[in-house]
Amino acid sequence: MRKRFKKVLGRYKNLDQVFILPYRSYGTYSHLYIKGRVLDNEPLHIVKDQSIWKTIKNTWKQFDSFEIPDAEMRLILRDKVNLTGTTNDEGYFIFDKTINENLAEHADKEGWLEYEVYYRNELASKTELINNPAQGEFLVPHVEAEYGVISDIDDTILQTGVTSFLKLRLLKNSLLTNAYARISFKGAPDLYQKLHEGVSGESKNPIFYLSNSPWNLYEYLKLFLDHNGFPKGPILLRDFVTPFDRSLKPEKPHKQKEITNILKTYPDMKFILIGDSGEHDASIYTEIAAQYSDRIMAIYLRSVKHKKQMQRVRSLIDEFDTVPVLLAENSNEAEKHARENGFIQ
Repeated sequence: MRKRFKKVLGRYKNLDQVFILPYRSYGTYSHLYIKGRVLDNEPLHIVKDQSIWKTIKNTWKQFDSFEIPDAEMRLILRDKVNLTGTTNDEGYFIFDKTINENLAEHADKEGWLEYEVYYRNELASKTELINNPAQGEFLVPHVEAEYGVISDIDDTILQTGVTSFLKLRLLKNSLLTNAYARISFKGAPDLYQKLHEGVSGESKNPIFYLSNSPWNLYEYLKLFLDHNGFPKGPILLRDFVTPFDRSLKPEKPHKQKEITNILKTYPDMKFILIGDSGEHDASIYTEIAAQYSDRIMAIYLRSVKHKKQMQRVRSLIDEFDTVPVLLAENSNEAEKHARENGFIQ
């Protein structure tokens, strides 16, 4: 309550703690795009055997965030990059910069680069600086990558229940279920690992994860992906919008905008798009494929048990012949299609 009172008054000088949270992002050998957030919060602590009360408290903490605006930040990547920036009103920092050096020289075999982010503001005597510097990483896909994969998260690899009655299962899964207990669809981690390895088996094909979930759930979703053995990849979420938000709505849906950005970032790379039939993936993906018909190798849509949605999706994809579209009941069907078309071993 004390923090909430300070936030209402706009007092950000006497902070309890400073927590820097960099997000997994992506770039090229000559351009980096790094995003993160600075909060007056403790890191999220999720353990396997935590009580439901602890799970509810963690859920509340993710949305009861106390952002730190106007924070001076510094980004350092080896001897190649030394940049400064400032957080915005919501505590986000962004480093979007073209670099004259070859960043890929410092990447690991899968294309990941590590960097450090420092908080540069003067601290009050009682303020705890939790992680300074914060360690982050972003992806520069290998030049030998055969293709990339852009995948939805919700009801594509993570069971959410978005089509359940009154979305009750969605609320239960999102608010009351520990990230360690969240269930991925059977066979999904193995399918994604095979796509990541491709035909060569070299684990160089980049995987990008999209969700309409807000950035508040980043730590939760990252833990889910890592714990279930999915290939490491950039995680692209969206800003949390409240009913009182008067800002202009974007012209295009979040997923469509992010997919377009990825395609423009890697103009020579082809992609597989993976989503589900529960919401709007089918219409977004087919529109993207129509626009970039030479770049999209296939679209995989996981079937959901929702009669009206399935009818709408089937009518859409039955008339679409620009790229192959598979409406799959399970991961095995997608894996079989990928193998028959030479995408995996």
